[in-house]
Amino acid sequence: MNLVSIRIITAHIESMISFYEQITGIAALHYTPDFAELKTATTTLAIGSTRTLQFFGGESVAQPAENRSAIIEFLVDDVDKEFDRLRTVLSSHIVQEPTTMPWGNKSLLFRDPDGNLVNYFTPVTKESVEKFTGKQ
Repeated sequence: MNLVSIRIITAHIESMISFYEQITGIAALHYTPDFAELKTATTTLAIGSTRTLQFFGGESVAQPAENRSAIIEFLVDDVDKEFDRLRTVLSSHIVQEPTTMPWGNKSLLFRDPDGNLVNYFTPVTKESVEKFTGKQ
């Protein structure tokens, strides 16, 4: 089994696509006006409008801007550099400036336009670096 994508459902598809293109530097692939994907080396972030919910059984199956349990995480080379690059873009969305966590990652937490929590992180301890380089 392989996790291949995470899909965000939103009522504001264009602003969400634009936000994720800006923070990742990845151009979204627009398949329809209601669906786009940002592909990384390891997974895909899909963004669908609420209109796509009709294909999954109706609007009650997912509610946009209601997530309070999942964190969308991106492994980045240098979280401090990313924070400097995105500081003005994220100024009103910052939850936590770069902070070293007890498990060895330095994390920057912020919210996307729908309020979803996003974590940019860089492994900084020996154990954490080894975990993400496959040298365990």
